[in-house]
This record gives sequence, structure tokens and C-alpha cells, in this order.
Amino acid sequence: MSQIEKTPREVVEELNKYIVGQYDAKKAVALALRSRWRRLQLSDEERTEIYPKNILMIGPTGVGKTEIARRLAKMTDAPFIKVEASKFTEVGYVGRDVESMIRDLVEVSVNNLRARRQEEHEEDAMRQAEERILDLLLPSSPVAYSTITEINQESPTPPPGPIESTREKLRKMLEEGDLEDREIEIDVPERNMMIQGFIPGAGMEEIQSNLQEMLDKMVPSRKKKQLMKVHEARPHLVQDELERLIDEESVIDQALSIVEESGIVFLDELDKVIGDDGGSGPDVSREGVQRDILPLVEGSTVNTKYGMIRTDHILFIGAGAFYGTSPSDLIPELQGRFPIRVELDSLGKEEFIKILREPENSLTKQYKALLETEGVVIEFDDSAIEVMADMAAQINEKTDNIGARRLHTIIEKVVEEISFTCPETPGQKYTIDGKLVNERLEGIVEDQDLSKYIL
Repeated sequence: MSQIEKTPREVVEELNKYIVGQYDAKKAVALALRSRWRRLQLSDEERTEIYPKNILMIGPTGVGKTEIARRLAKMTDAPFIKVEASKFTEVGYVGRDVESMIRDLVEVSVNNLRARRQEEHEEDAMRQAEERILDLLLPSSPVAYSTITEINQESPTPPPGPIESTREKLRKMLEEGDLEDREIEIDVPERNMMIQGFIPGAGMEEIQSNLQEMLDKMVPSRKKKQLMKVHEARPHLVQDELERLIDEESVIDQALSIVEESGIVFLDELDKVIGDDGGSGPDVSREGVQRDILPLVEGSTVNTKYGMIRTDHILFIGAGAFYGTSPSDLIPELQGRFPIRVELDSLGKEEFIKILREPENSLTKQYKALLETEGVVIEFDDSAIEVMADMAAQINEKTDNIGARRLHTIIEKVVEEISFTCPETPGQKYTIDGKLVNERLEGIVEDQDLSKYIL
């Protein structure tokens, strides 16, 4: 079953494998995904009139907002980018241009599709590269000319000549890895002159990148002879063959289409661009960012180095904690472009216990897998998980609430000593229980100055 054809219930079940709770947010993104599938079933005329219902997630940090959007994009194999709204500023202030988020999304799509095409042609490229290596190790036999009479005369296929026989022997040696250190001379591209340092100011990296690309196109790439061992030359030859096999224009055209139909932009820290009423200075710039973002969310055309992109059907997922502010403080036009709003719940001890136990990528499973590479086995029993969850909840209450990210700090402190000594004790097995957790974290919860433990 194609991922985009999954029912909303199946999408939620898939998200449940990685994210604890937050049913409303999962339901909202599942419905947004299904709406895309429904739109694709319509005629072209009807399809152009239906726009995505953008989502605004409201909740504190560390509760799963970004992870929900990222998993959704991975599930559908859609181009995805996360950007912080606070990185952008209104034109005239120092900062990035808001349209750069769309250009970055296109870049992600092109790179993903190019990588997929390279995987599809990898075997052919490897085969062609092997032939080129054989050509370099042993030049092909000279062309033999025949008379008309000899061509017309029916005769059995002649036995292979000495060069063909030698080539087959070399092929076998190459397959068995006996020629990896043999030196061959190949053509490698020379690097063009780099543009550096003459465009001052923040946010100018994109202009500099475009100028560099123009220079690369104007100055034809030159190649130089270089002596390399076979195992060093093979990646260069494979890459050359991949570039020859892949139709770059087709990749770009399809990547642009994928962005327009399936792209997802996760716009974090949207609450950070809310300015005070009647403010001046930075507050004016913050409201200016909202006005600059608005055309992208409404639907506009953005010029990228690969071509023009329409943003009408890109799904925008906004997010923010909105401490001391509310979504109604956004400019009215932008509010209307995020019609679906979901509030994510704060996480407490019970949720932390589930996070440590249930997800397929839980921290406990990650640490077990990492230490197994050293030949060390660790097990977390129920008491350890309960104590770690309880301490994370307590520290979040006493200091800044950073949600599930607090568990990274806790579990790292718990396994720190084992992780430090495990290379010296392969084959050892450790069981981490509540008593050990308390010993490792003794004094942290009671200490009111917890700044060094805050991520």
C-alpha cells in the first residue's frame, strides 16, 4: 500500500510507534494527509481549486511538534524542511529572506530524487566503471579488418585472442579484489575558482551561492590526469557513470512537481515573530516577517535556481509555545491561513514512562544498541524507568519545562560511567535499576541551581 493511501487511522497508528500521546495533533496531520490523497483523485480542473488546510500546533517545547511533522513527511516520502520563523526578518533588516525556505525545500527535493535515481542506476554504473577500469589496465585489442569474402563465409566463432583472454583474467582478479592497489591514471575535474568574502552581510550566502553557480557554468570544467589506486579511482568513475546515466533535467522537473504537490514546511517559533501593538524597532520587524510569510502561505510564485515554484499546495505546519501570547496576536490575514489549530499536552511522569518504554526509537533502546557495539549489554528494569521519569518531571517543574528533551539529560547522566568504561570491559552485562539511578542522580533534584543540567 502506498503511504499516501493510508487511512487516517492507519497514519495515527504509524505515528504512535514513535510519538506518545498527542492524539489531536496526530489526527489533524492524518486528515491533512488524507485530504491530499482525495485531491489527487479529482479532475485537474477541480484539483486546482482545492487548497491544503494548514495546521497550527500550540504547545510547549519537547512535546513532539517537530517529530510529528518529520515523521509525517518521512511516511509519505515528501520533501520536508523545518525552519525557525525567528531567523527571518523583514526586508531592510539583517536576516534571511523568507523565500529562502522554499528554495531550501526545492533543494531537498532535488537532492532526494537525485539520490533515489542514483540508487536505481547504481548497478549499471558499477558495471560500467569496472569496464573502464579494465580498459585502463589493458587497452582493447586493435580493430581487425576483414574482406567481403571472409565476412560472407560461414565459419564457427573464432576462439578469443590473447588480449580478450587476458582481459577475462583481469576481470576475475578485479572481482576477487586482487587489483585494488594497482595504479591507474584517470581524469578528475579541476575545481573552479571560489567566490569568497566580497559580499558582506548576513543572509548573503544565497546570492554568493548563485554567483558561484553562474561562474561554474560560464567557465567550462577542466579535467586533469591523476594517478590513483583502483579502489580510490572506482568512486570517481562510478560518479561519472551516474552523471551520464541520470537525466538531470528530468530529475529537476519531477522534483519541482513533487514540491508543489507534496512539500511540507514546518514553521517553528511562530510565536517569536509576534510584536507589541504600536511597537517600534525589532517589533516592527517581527510583524514584517509575518507579512512576508503571508504570500507564501496564501500561494505565490517563488523563483529558484531550478525554476519557478508555486506554493499554493505546499502544506505549512506552524508551531509555537505561545507563552504570554496567543495565536490571535498574529496578524489577522496569517491567522486565517492556519485554520486547523491543535493544542499539544504538556508531558508528565506517566508520559515519560511510556516514552522510555514504548516507541521503536526510545532512548533506552538507542543506548542498548549503542553499547552493544562495544560488546556490553545493558538492561533497564521497571524501577529505573520509573525513577528517571519521575526525576525528569520534577526537574521540569522546578526549572524550565523542556518536555521529553529532559530525558536525554537524565539518561546520559545515568549511563555516563558505564559508557566511559565499557571499551575496557567487553562481554560485561549491566542491569540499571532504581537504586543505581538514584545514586547517579543524587543531589540533582534537590539542588536548586540546575543550570548545568539544562540542555
